[in-house]
Amino acid sequence: MPRKKILFTIGTPNQTTQMHQIASLLADDYDCWFTQFYPDTWYEKAVLKMNLLEQTIMSGHWKHQADEYVAEHGLQVDYMAQKNDYDMAVLCSELIVPRKLRSAKTVWIQEGMIDKLTPWAKFVKKSQVIPRYFAMNTSLNGSADMCDLYCAASQGYKNFLSNMGTPAGKIAVTGIPNFDNIPCFRTNDFPLHDYVMVATSDIRESFSKDDRVGFLKNCVKIAKGRKLLFKLHPNEIRERAIAEIRQYTPADSLVYTDGNSNEMVANCDVLITQFSSLAFVGIVLDKEVHSYFDVEELRRLTPLQNGGTSAQNIAGLCRGYIEYNGTSQQFLKQYRRSLNTVAA
Repeated sequence: MPRKKILFTIGTPNQTTQMHQIASLLADDYDCWFTQFYPDTWYEKAVLKMNLLEQTIMSGHWKHQADEYVAEHGLQVDYMAQKNDYDMAVLCSELIVPRKLRSAKTVWIQEGMIDKLTPWAKFVKKSQVIPRYFAMNTSLNGSADMCDLYCAASQGYKNFLSNMGTPAGKIAVTGIPNFDNIPCFRTNDFPLHDYVMVATSDIRESFSKDDRVGFLKNCVKIAKGRKLLFKLHPNEIRERAIAEIRQYTPADSLVYTDGNSNEMVANCDVLITQFSSLAFVGIVLDKEVHSYFDVEELRRLTPLQNGGTSAQNIAGLCRGYIEYNGTSQQFLKQYRRSLNTVAA
């Protein structure tokens, strides 16, 4: 009998490494393939060809990094699902669910922090006509009820996604890889300590308004003379961001465009963020955290810390569901009963 085929969509380095971890636990029994998150309709594909999606996970440096990663690890690539038909699709985003994949069993995996719901995003959601990616952020990712099963980072995020429109009966709290063993980052080789870390976001590159000058001045105020260390978002226009930091912060401020952000958070005294998932790292590590989100709400949303077993949880869910003949909600009820039995 031929092995059943599973397609994993990838995007940012975080999404790509999460999917690889899950797939590696399924590869002995299933034929696993990978594709960059891709457009589905003719007009989406036309926009891609016009190079207008360079700041999204469908193109530009995100796709280049993912292509390098899958080549380095020898993973099977089926871009836009052109080579195979699939029994299951494991999706890093459901802002687009390609029509070909809708006939397969579908599982959505939360990547990290979900963006704040803006007034424009609320309008897009309410319209039920405008494609959800026109929200221009990730605020509507995971809330369209277009997949069979949803893997959430925490009970707080399950409640959030349910309130946004995805039935609670479809959502499993599995934790998410890369954010489920944050205490391990305390042991690291990053050489600096005792600084105020600032993690910026790609707000402007995502076509939203960002008072960057006001933000930088507030960072200086919070630092109270302590050294500032800036870690830029990979999607930012570096030259512009660095020039602004040099102009509005002390001359000894440090700027990093690369490096392990989690280790930088582990060694800081204070963490200042805009819309960064690194806020969760700071919360788990008991740092003083500042964010454009309400920090108390972030505490309720913080990903489950399960010692790095989220990939196993998700792979187990995928393994069970691909072999199951009933509905996704029937499967999830059975899956939860089996977990409770094991726990007892």
